[in-house]
Amino acid sequence: MKFWDRQNAARAETRRLLLAFGLAVLLLLVGVHLALALAWLVMAALLPVHLPFPAGFMATNVGVSLLLVLGGWWIETSNLRGGGVKLARRIGAREARPGVSHAEQRLCNVVDELCIAAHMPRPQVMVLPHAEAINAFAAGWDEDDAVVAVTQGALDYLDREELQGMVAHELSHLHEGDTRLKMRLAGMVFGLELITNFGDEVRERGGLAWWFGSAIMVAGSAGWLTGRLLKAAVSRQRELLADARAVQWTRSRDGLGQVLRKVMTQRAQQEPGRRSARADDGGLAHPAVEHMLLVQAPDERRWLRRLDSHLPLRERVRAIYSRPMAPLPVAPVQVAPESGRREAVMPGATPLAAQFDPFARRGQA
Repeated sequence: MKFWDRQNAARAETRRLLLAFGLAVLLLLVGVHLALALAWLVMAALLPVHLPFPAGFMATNVGVSLLLVLGGWWIETSNLRGGGVKLARRIGAREARPGVSHAEQRLCNVVDELCIAAHMPRPQVMVLPHAEAINAFAAGWDEDDAVVAVTQGALDYLDREELQGMVAHELSHLHEGDTRLKMRLAGMVFGLELITNFGDEVRERGGLAWWFGSAIMVAGSAGWLTGRLLKAAVSRQRELLADARAVQWTRSRDGLGQVLRKVMTQRAQQEPGRRSARADDGGLAHPAVEHMLLVQAPDERRWLRRLDSHLPLRERVRAIYSRPMAPLPVAPVQVAPESGRREAVMPGATPLAAQFDPFARRGQA
């Protein structure tokens, strides 16, 4: 995998998509005004009297629309500013207990080693004890409230190399500011949705209000859908970037690649007709974290695939290995006892941190 090229391509595509997102917001403001202007002209044509546009018609339309978008963005991002740890606890996660579990001690060691190697602060390490599916997520606005949470299934079914690949992927999201970016985009999409909701409320008044409310709803719905599509596209690029950085940091395709291949097996074992593995996700179906997961719950409705925040597993695996790969069997792994390693940074004590500098460009895996 040419991880440097993958990262550069993902960053460039993200910039283009964010520019398109900003343009979509501007077009929405213009679209709402044009829809209301058209509604006014149709109404004026049906009336027997001359009916010019009111004074400040355009300024009012654009101003109210902008107020709704920015107000919704502020409200939603304020709700998400509770911190990564608070969010993780809300869906049932708890702090890792390295003193009572070999698997959780191994997890904490892996996080410590990767943070040392990546020269980044250590986030809070948490576990979702009731989630059997292999998964993880990272959350937080900044270093002070950052968290990496993994499922019990990841602790039970992943070996150390695979756990390193999973954790490296999540740490990449924190390092690149993806968690902050995704929460801001979620807030902006909520603001776009408020315009549609406002149009619906205006429609309920009946009479001429129904006509103008319908115009607002049409323009608002188009803007909201465009915002969701662009938000999902940005998220998919950040997932590709995190996959590439996980290969870079661990110097192993098999770490993260085998995790995804095991998830493919878990998904294949689900009963036919089930929408997703949500019953085994133990809280990961919460809408606040769905877009932050290592792997998203699949949706069988093909027409909604463009709204997925993640690429299909097979495409991600193909990007890592440069060829299709078969799923891997999922079985419990034996976890050997480990001692705490956070303070040990000398060569031989922390293999991952001591063997390489992830920011030195030393070829490609």
